[in-house]
Amino acid sequence: ERAKGMPVAGSMVTVGRIVRGKVRVRRRKDVIYEGVTQSLRRFQDEVNEVRAGLECGIRIEGFSEIQVGDVVECYTIEKVAAKL
Repeated sequence: ERAKGMPVAGSMVTVGRIVRGKVRVRRRKDVIYEGVTQSLRRFQDEVNEVRAGLECGIRIEGFSEIQVGDVVECYTIEKVAAKL
């Protein structure tokens, strides 16, 4: 499926959960791309998160070079108040 020009990576969530937002793509040990998810789908439905053990389709904004074996990690950046 190449709607909107970016391929969909058919994926299995192995640890934790994947949520829409910031992602990095690892190939072997190297981080090869950092960006944001353009869409996260479960079957035909656009969803906000997918839990471990489930399959999903991920489209990453600006990244079309996905290969079998690549690992997609999602993460959040949290602001932590400084302790004085």
